[in-house]
Amino acid sequence: MTPQEYVEEVLTLVESIPEGRVMSYGAIAEALADRSGRNSPRQVGRIMALHGGGVPWHRVCSGGGRLPPGHEARAKALLTAEGVPMRGDRVLMADAGWMPW
Repeated sequence: MTPQEYVEEVLTLVESIPEGRVMSYGAIAEALADRSGRNSPRQVGRIMALHGGGVPWHRVCSGGGRLPPGHEARAKALLTAEGVPMRGDRVLMADAGWMPW
């Protein structure tokens, strides 16, 4: 898989996250690792920073529920509107986390 194909795979997976649910950068890397040979949450974060504006970027957070850096207020507003359970500024991952299988 080429780097551009991996970018497309990440963005396609993010588009499939249901409203009211979230995935972590690590969960996205894990879900795509078998097909790409890559397994880097940092790489997923970079892809989201560079290319994620056209997908529901607010549904991607850290494994600990931290919101996208620099976009915390907007992400929190969007997630709250979708009914994502939060404690303060963090997503409750045990309740809101989603995997595609």
